[in-house]
Amino acid sequence: MSCTHVSAAHLQPPRATQSVHREDCTQCFDSIDDPEGLNVCLSCFNGGCAGERKHAELHYKLSQHPLILNIRRTKKPKVERDEPPQKMSKLAIAAETESDRYDTHTAVFCYDCGGKEIERTTGNLPEVIDGVMSAMTFARQTEVQAWEQEINPCEHTLCLEQSDAKQLESQNLAHCSSCDLKENLWLCLQCGNLGCGRAQFGGVGGNSHGLAHFDATKHPVAVKLGSITPEGNCDVYCYSCNDEKSDPEIKTHLAYWGINIAERQKTEKSLTEMQIEQNLRWEFSMTSEDGKELKPIFGQGLTGLKNLGNSCYLASIVQCLYSLPSFKERYFEKVKGMPEVLNPAEDLETQLRKIGDGLWSGRYSRPDSDVVASEYSAELPHQKGLAPAILKALIGKGHEEFSTMRQQDAFELLLHLFSHIERSRHPEGLKDPVSDFRFVLEQRLQCMSCKKVAYRTDVQDNISVPVPARRIKTPDVVMDEAGEAESGKDKKDVFEPVTIKECLDIFTSDELVEFKCKSCGGKEGARKRSGFKTFPNVLVINCRRFELVNWVPTKLDIPIIVNDDAFSLDSYLSSGIQPGEEPLPDDAAEESKPAFVANEAAMAQLEAMGFPKPRCEKALYNTGNTDAEAAMSWLFGHMEDPDIDDPLVIPASGPKKASPSQDQVDMVTGMGFTTAQAKKALKETNGNIEAAMEWIFSHMDDNFEEEDEIMAEASSSAKEEPGSKELPANFKLNSIVCHKGGSIHAGHYVAFIKKDLSHVQGEEGESWVLFNDEKVVKSGDAEEMKKFAYVYFFKRV
Repeated sequence: MSCTHVSAAHLQPPRATQSVHREDCTQCFDSIDDPEGLNVCLSCFNGGCAGERKHAELHYKLSQHPLILNIRRTKKPKVERDEPPQKMSKLAIAAETESDRYDTHTAVFCYDCGGKEIERTTGNLPEVIDGVMSAMTFARQTEVQAWEQEINPCEHTLCLEQSDAKQLESQNLAHCSSCDLKENLWLCLQCGNLGCGRAQFGGVGGNSHGLAHFDATKHPVAVKLGSITPEGNCDVYCYSCNDEKSDPEIKTHLAYWGINIAERQKTEKSLTEMQIEQNLRWEFSMTSEDGKELKPIFGQGLTGLKNLGNSCYLASIVQCLYSLPSFKERYFEKVKGMPEVLNPAEDLETQLRKIGDGLWSGRYSRPDSDVVASEYSAELPHQKGLAPAILKALIGKGHEEFSTMRQQDAFELLLHLFSHIERSRHPEGLKDPVSDFRFVLEQRLQCMSCKKVAYRTDVQDNISVPVPARRIKTPDVVMDEAGEAESGKDKKDVFEPVTIKECLDIFTSDELVEFKCKSCGGKEGARKRSGFKTFPNVLVINCRRFELVNWVPTKLDIPIIVNDDAFSLDSYLSSGIQPGEEPLPDDAAEESKPAFVANEAAMAQLEAMGFPKPRCEKALYNTGNTDAEAAMSWLFGHMEDPDIDDPLVIPASGPKKASPSQDQVDMVTGMGFTTAQAKKALKETNGNIEAAMEWIFSHMDDNFEEEDEIMAEASSSAKEEPGSKELPANFKLNSIVCHKGGSIHAGHYVAFIKKDLSHVQGEEGESWVLFNDEKVVKSGDAEEMKKFAYVYFFKRV
């Protein structure tokens, strides 16, 4: 039938920058593969399920956008093949055509016409439909970005000055100037020296003579000969920046040494290809001790999360959080339906409920029907996994690191997610799930001269504990006089095991700190000790197993012994000022009472790099107390400050953004903006009306709630001390996040969670379950993985 609403809707095809949700519902994980398919709004391109949950109808009710495109996908019969599938050899993701594997059915419906199907040739509908179907989906955008790495030029490639030219040997005869290696060769673009690179993953040899050449000459830029292609692509590395860079004039710079790019052939893998291949091979064992493949399991709470490309850090943290009662209740059990919001893809509450439903409803935990048993695949196919693309984009928006597709630190992501949840509004009757993690840490400071004491308390939601590194001398490790493994040795260091109790003992032990007492004038320092004033329901412990190697934090494989049985934290309870203790006057204790608490994870990273504590605190204070990378940049820019090592002094009242005048608000609202938008934008731009309007246009996804109002709500609910003083305080390990790789910013993360499997057919009682992206398997024993976990979640019992 024809429809008059088509012309009235003024439909336009999606722009390249617009998100088109044409595969999954934005409010649940139902998709175009379900029998009823997915309804895509032809006005704003929101995707809503057409099945029993009727999220498409909810969107129509809120937006009054009547026209939708229903998309259904059905699988084509599988073509049998005799040979194994071709191995992926390209770095880039090829643009898959759905027609190779699926039949896609589309139809246009109008809600204003009673939900009837309408003629798809009406008006400009054909153009709009073609635009929707050819647009890159939201999930595919993130997948493609995951494989792309932004490599930019630097000052050394842009300002390169080359020495006297010389002719190089032919590609086949060239070898390192310091050894006989003929592969992994790097050409110094400044002087033409050929040096071998560092030994690489996959057995690529190298003696680091290219690096040695840089150390001797300070010539920074080199190109990998075997990576040069006729199109002009190649690996360019800057030793001064210690990173891969691009050279806009690479053809000219190579021609200077007699190298004609058009005649070159790529003979070796690029650095990016090797890095991605290495990340793909970081694999946690999916077999038992007797070599049998671990059994995939399915059911409520046993749903995997698809890896979007370097998103395993997010999946592992999300699985651990939603295994806990506070998150399960808040975002699944105690909520009914979804919030009524116009743009669910931009609403954190909606996306957290969507994850809760996806993980706990059990409706998506089933074997991947695209996989069939064959000699090339496991007999028991794993799940397809849910793609948390919208949540990842939402919590990463505006963040320097989490907005990228690079691998990130799982513990930093946990803290970042906590801050988002704490600042969001929680409907009446639903508590903030992070409250289960909060407790009060009490710090005792005693002057070494007059013995007077001062106590202060901080609310925390985690602790980072130091792990002592005691190397074991083995025949495979050569030790120097200081007990350190000699550099240049290939064998990995071996460390003595450490118990989790020893780590907690060190965390709560006395520490001598610099202190000038205003009560007695003593400069002998003070003794500082931390303890738990209250205990949380869930204790998160991050174990710091890092040391600085060439100014880079490097992970140490120190085993930590953690038993499955409950253990007591009673001895770590801090009881406050005791009879006979004389308190320091308030003004005398000011030096020990900073106006802000440094980000513990960032502080630990900076101290691991060798920076003194006062410098770390200053750097974090001056960079927003967010992450170590920004603080480190600040430190390198302020090394020469005369007061760099002085204790941090906080002004009595920190800088506060001035509230805009009513006249300013009226001027902005007079241009069509809301009062909330006007107030927040004027605050952010110090009352500049023109800048405020630009700020609004660039932050249209903002909820424009007043920060002071949100914080006032949070402070009013936080007047009571979080946690509990009740004893006994017994805690039992509930889950762990494990990491493989030399750096927390590379490698692979997985989660091991203790689950009750009594609802799973053929299973009974509790067992450890491995969540490795979309793969969910019964692990049975996680003893070995517990020793090397990165984050531990202990539940109070």
